[in-house]
Amino acid sequence: MTSTDASPSTSIQMPEAGTVDMKLEVVTLPVSDVDRAKRFYQSLGWRLDADIVVGDAFRAVQLTPPHSPCSVAFGKGLTTDEPGSVQRLLLAVYNVDAARADLISRGVEVSEVFHLAGGRVPGPDPQGRSYQTYASFSDPDGNGWLLQEIKTRLPGREWTDPTADVAFLAGLLHETAEHHDLYEKSHAPHNWWDWYAAYFHAREQGRTQEEASQAAGRYMDEILHVAALLWARDMRSCRTSWSARPAASATPTATPAAARVRCRWSCSSTSAGTSTAGTRR
Repeated sequence: MTSTDASPSTSIQMPEAGTVDMKLEVVTLPVSDVDRAKRFYQSLGWRLDADIVVGDAFRAVQLTPPHSPCSVAFGKGLTTDEPGSVQRLLLAVYNVDAARADLISRGVEVSEVFHLAGGRVPGPDPQGRSYQTYASFSDPDGNGWLLQEIKTRLPGREWTDPTADVAFLAGLLHETAEHHDLYEKSHAPHNWWDWYAAYFHAREQGRTQEEASQAAGRYMDEILHVAALLWARDMRSCRTSWSARPAASATPTATPAAARVRCRWSCSSTSAGTSTAGTRR
């Protein structure tokens, strides 16, 4: 028996899980007409990431499905495969009926919903299980796609790295606290977690820090109706009023930062009778 022979008594040792991130980034599709393929995938509502042309022999077009970590690419000089030869490209969706309806509304021909039971069987999986219900469609060249309904992933189907997750969340919390500070000082008392949630959501959608701050502010102002303090509504007037006040003779000349703090206390106490200082950032 050689070292590669198998026997019932031989224990099977599984290789250790990889520790270096290797994330599937792009799948290349063979197409015959680049512009036609580009129009088709854009009509699906996919994001256009790039359209790079180098001379007459090279072109790369990249698009990404909504919220997908993986993109598709096609063009000239990318692959020698026959157009339409790639099949069973899976798009995971939470609700296959809703995804199918969206594609149909965009002019795509989509099959009826089916499940697998020794072959394609019409209708959704009778037990409503994840991974079992599908619908199919193709691009103009015949590259085949499947919508696969996944509501709950099986155990072990998602990579987890608690250390990285904790470090990432700690960094995001610190970033959020810094941006929330100005809003807290310029608005009436409010639940800090409401602002944090709106900021988190915006950042998850790919917004910049400034855009996320603006989105969180709009949510607090327009949805929760948190009022801005008087001094924040008219900072120029506030600063002018403060600068006109004579400083006490025993008090050293205030720095600009100190003046701003005293300005905030003066205006907020005058307009509301209370101070918001001390609420959680």
